[in-house]
Amino acid sequence: MTRLAGKSALITGAARGIGLAFARAYAVEGARVALADIDVAGVRKSAQDIGTSAMAVGMDVTRQDSIDAALAETIAVFGRIDILINSAAVFTAAPITGITRGDYARTFEINVAGTLFTMQAVARHMIDAGIKGRIINMASQAGRRGEPLVAIYCATKAAVISLTQSAGLNLIRHGINVNAISPGVVDGEHWDGVDAFFAKYENKAPGQKKAETGAAVPFGRMGRPEDLTGMAVFLASDDARYIVAQTYNVDGGQWMS
Repeated sequence: MTRLAGKSALITGAARGIGLAFARAYAVEGARVALADIDVAGVRKSAQDIGTSAMAVGMDVTRQDSIDAALAETIAVFGRIDILINSAAVFTAAPITGITRGDYARTFEINVAGTLFTMQAVARHMIDAGIKGRIINMASQAGRRGEPLVAIYCATKAAVISLTQSAGLNLIRHGINVNAISPGVVDGEHWDGVDAFFAKYENKAPGQKKAETGAAVPFGRMGRPEDLTGMAVFLASDDARYIVAQTYNVDGGQWMS
């Protein structure tokens, strides 16, 4: 399949997990892919595993100079960026009375500011180059509602949904489609950390929250990164040219909107 043939994509948070699954899927669809991550060694290995259509770039989404350098490196090699996926994010949990300013600032800086200013930098490149591009932000079902122990993370993902709407309405006049994907619970190594938060605050045994969460998904199991790739390819393709400022749930039936 070559739905993305001739396209160049930049994917943040691509050393592992969902970002890496997107990079693999895009390469299969004929795109050249720049995998960006703060974990330089990890992202280099992931790009090497994909092959010659992939490159690795170090990128810290909390630093504008790092964002700009990653874009410049990608453009120097690929000549252009047609697609951006903002996948870099962190998770945190605490009761309202236990939230710290440091945790709040870090989570918003990565999940919200990182998404906004990477999107801004790529949009400027697309506009300057006359590229009718695609930008895909990673939201979450957590952005659709509040949760007792996940106030900060929920708020950041609600902000991503709102940014997607505003950016989509603003950038479509330049021929740039901005949309988002809202996963549910997706299995992976990050869930060890998520499970640990709930073990601490809900007095659960290690692994108990993960098992309960997976069993509650209407589809019958937690999602896998590969369950999201079809939507990511679709939104980057010409088939999605008339879709603007939308956030799509890909969550096994956990949320309906």
